[in-house]
Amino acid sequence: MSKRDDPVLDELQWQSLAVRSGITRSPEGEHSEALFLTSSYVFDSAEHAAARFAGDDPGNVYSRYTNPTVRSFEERLAALEGAEACVATASGMAAILSSCMALLKAGDHVICSRDVFGTTRTLFAKYMANFGVEVTFVPLLPVDGWREAVRDNTRLLYLETPSNPLCEVADIQSMSAIAQSSGALLVVDNCFCSPALQQPLSFGADIVIHSATKYIDGQGRCVGGAVLGRQDLMGEVLGFLRSCGPTMSAFNAWVFLKGLETLSLRMRAHSASAMLLATWLQDQPNVEAVFYAGLETHPGHALAAKQQSAFGGVLSFRVRGGQAEAWKVIDATRLMSLTANLGDAKTTIVHPATTTHSRISPEERVDAGITDNLIRIAVGLEDVDDLKADLQRGLSSLN
Repeated sequence: MSKRDDPVLDELQWQSLAVRSGITRSPEGEHSEALFLTSSYVFDSAEHAAARFAGDDPGNVYSRYTNPTVRSFEERLAALEGAEACVATASGMAAILSSCMALLKAGDHVICSRDVFGTTRTLFAKYMANFGVEVTFVPLLPVDGWREAVRDNTRLLYLETPSNPLCEVADIQSMSAIAQSSGALLVVDNCFCSPALQQPLSFGADIVIHSATKYIDGQGRCVGGAVLGRQDLMGEVLGFLRSCGPTMSAFNAWVFLKGLETLSLRMRAHSASAMLLATWLQDQPNVEAVFYAGLETHPGHALAAKQQSAFGGVLSFRVRGGQAEAWKVIDATRLMSLTANLGDAKTTIVHPATTTHSRISPEERVDAGITDNLIRIAVGLEDVDDLKADLQRGLSSLN
């Protein structure tokens, strides 16, 4: 690496880190980050191989847990989140699972927000329970419910903020205080904001989870995840990754690296368009309620303004009626993509009760506010007037 390619990273602003951190150039001197498509690495001698496997000589061993491209992505994302270390995984769900398997044991207790992605809830309620981990689900708000749920064996508090799909906002500092007083770890899923809008570690979170599939990629191309936090905690997560293999591919890491370069620009555009669309939806006669923290009427608006630099691209709303009316609105759209993914340049629309949260019981959906007339939109980068016209087709049909 030349001196020109080795900037003093702690002197750089966030956007410069998004472009310049995590760069390790090969002897070829490539300008774009190299893509290392290899499963294994050749050693100089048997002694050299033994030193690598023992960890005495730092370097690559096997791409299940050491790959230069993946490492570049980990270093860049860690710089953007203000984390000591990052472990990249095969998906966002693999990031959650890896954290749980590395840091929990049978007999431990987890408090999880009931207002999380449906598959996250299933992971805790079914699969972690199979390993003897006790789980209590509580409303994201108020924080008193979390304090009351703490037990002597509580080891982990897990939440999303903003939540999926109702965009509820948790007070990360208050949640951190509860975790610290009980000797537990606070884990925050930062998927909806990305580090461009929010850095939970700076508010006291111990671990941050990402589905890189979403905004970090930004164009719906690849699946991946990440866990970030202190070096000692990430060492445990990496140990699980090394043994069990929920690994991010080098190609996906390379795509995510390029996504990080434009993340801040995209998040500002997503946020601006989402605000315009949410404001417009509030005035539509066939819309009962709009859930977006950027609206001053949202109960978490002031807190979101404190914790986030903008309000993100995801919103949800309830139409007048039930499932039939919600489906009618969705089916009338022609521009928006009907898919459960989010964070894409293309706007996506989905019915949470029958897709993202369909695996939890009807009673659990009611508890989480996932009603049959709820629609979630992840606002992309199209012209907002076109998005309004697309939704108007369905909303007008409900008259």
